[in-house]
Amino acid sequence: MNLTDGNHKSLVEPQPVFNEPALTVGNTLVLADLHIGIEQELSLSGIHIPSQIDRRIERVFRFLSKVKARRVVLLGDIKHCVSKTSPLERHDVPHFLRSLAECVPVDILPGNHDGGIEYLIPRDTRFGIEIHQSKGCSINNVAFVHGHTWPSIKFLGCDYVIVGHNHPVVRLADPLGYVSIKPVWIRTRFDEGVLRKRFPEIGVFNNPRVIIMPAFNELVGGISFNEASYETLLGPLFANRAVLLEKAQAYLLDGTFLGTVEQLRELAPNSYRARKSPSRRKSKKID
Repeated sequence: MNLTDGNHKSLVEPQPVFNEPALTVGNTLVLADLHIGIEQELSLSGIHIPSQIDRRIERVFRFLSKVKARRVVLLGDIKHCVSKTSPLERHDVPHFLRSLAECVPVDILPGNHDGGIEYLIPRDTRFGIEIHQSKGCSINNVAFVHGHTWPSIKFLGCDYVIVGHNHPVVRLADPLGYVSIKPVWIRTRFDEGVLRKRFPEIGVFNNPRVIIMPAFNELVGGISFNEASYETLLGPLFANRAVLLEKAQAYLLDGTFLGTVEQLRELAPNSYRARKSPSRRKSKKID
């Protein structure tokens, strides 16, 4: 699978890991939306699942071995609880991070669920764990940002911007009514006009490719992009229509190209156009 379009000058292109919600940039492995500790929240709803942290650690190590990565970028929402840190997170997050940092350096782009993550960082590791600003960081002219904040203007000059946060999926229905939900990669671009209003000092617009990553944690669910609107997607990039939605391309994890979001609207369980009505919510203005 190739999420690039061949028209960019990056020395190292982002490459998805086949059949997995992970990608590589050179020798760096990138994962988004881990939501460690979600099992405790599910138990409050009567869904009792034991901690999956050891299985997730093994899964990451399989990725590292498969792609021969020598660094890991965690693209936000490492922990699950937003306003607090649960007892399960206090155990599982340090265990996960220590296991990785014993083998490779780890970079964290904090997400909206990661309040207090700095208190869960183990210090006694072979390699370091670095927490970056939520506005992003870059490697080899590829920028990384979780997506709950605007990226820094300096990263808009990169060739690619990798985003998490929305857990993209598509919901498809056949003529008999069978519904299938699949995690997907979303590939799109920014709206130059919106970005220039937000960042009037932007200068030459590089028109970076935007890649929205599926969630690493399969228990978190996702937002159906072929049923979603700017008002229902998360983060200021969507609230301000800074990302082109209708022409965004969707790919399954095995690389199958499904079409654009606009084309996939007709395959949603209920036709998007048939049920679309004016939203009572107003898009947030750029501020």
